[in-house]
Amino acid sequence: MTETTYGYVRVSTQEQNETRQLDAMRKFGIVEENIIVEKVSGKDFNRPLYRQLIKKLGPEDVLVVKSIDRLGRNYNEILEQWGVITKKRKAAIVVLDMPLLDTRQGRDLTGTLISDIVLQLLSYVAQSERENIRQRQAEGIAAAKAKGVHFGPERRPLPDGFEPLRQAWRSKQITLRTAAESCGIPKTTFRDAALRVELAGSAK
Repeated sequence: MTETTYGYVRVSTQEQNETRQLDAMRKFGIVEENIIVEKVSGKDFNRPLYRQLIKKLGPEDVLVVKSIDRLGRNYNEILEQWGVITKKRKAAIVVLDMPLLDTRQGRDLTGTLISDIVLQLLSYVAQSERENIRQRQAEGIAAAKAKGVHFGPERRPLPDGFEPLRQAWRSKQITLRTAAESCGIPKTTFRDAALRVELAGSAK
């Protein structure tokens, strides 16, 4: 059986340009009818054209991508797909921007093993970086909150006359409804604002 080489080109949006990837596929020698272009996010592998391509792959066929992130962004899923392509479909993968990720026949056992190790390493690094980013974000938010930085929609300034109305409500001279209506705001908004003022005062 004659092997067929396919090129998979992916961009995330309709506005992004796939020219650089297409040029790389042509330079590699892939014929136009075997270059599949898909304009969809790489967050997962639920992509119609990609799915069709994988079903089409047979033993000794070759799948070429410009870079590993064109295949996908989730490295756990990339590892899974790598196994589907190379073990289940018995096809090869070539990542042009990373020559070590090349599983074509003719490479020795050491070369294939290196490809698997490199992919595992990339997966580990990507996962570690995601965890580090989440930790840095959490630490940054905590530090900002400690300095009094407010997250979320900007709070509106308190209405004129709010403070005497708050005091009158707390001393039960007027009802919450009366206090809120006098300020022209909902009862829950008035109560929440009063609590913020009181908490800020107790913290001083």
